[in-house]
Amino acid sequence: MVKKAIFVKLKAKSGKEAEVEAFLNSGLQLVEDEPLTVNWYALKFDDSTFGIFDTFNGEEGRDAHLNGKVAEALMAKADELLAESPKIEKVDVLAAK
Repeated sequence: MVKKAIFVKLKAKSGKEAEVEAFLNSGLQLVEDEPLTVNWYALKFDDSTFGIFDTFNGEEGRDAHLNGKVAEALMAKADELLAESPKIEKVDVLAAK
């Protein structure tokens, strides 16, 4: 069962919304190479607010993901695409189906 997760909220700079959405769509390919990432979701809340939610069986998977290619790519593009720094929250999963 998944026990650990990450939630990241992303606010796109004005005019960069489509690029943020494209970046998130391209992230799926990178995450598919992470065997310890159980689920990975790219989210869109409104025209300029996006998010990432991923789950892991334990801390090892979460740490691997935070040090992986998607996180590296996000941090490399953050200043260009985002209105504010991404807020990365480590959370525990209480129940899942």
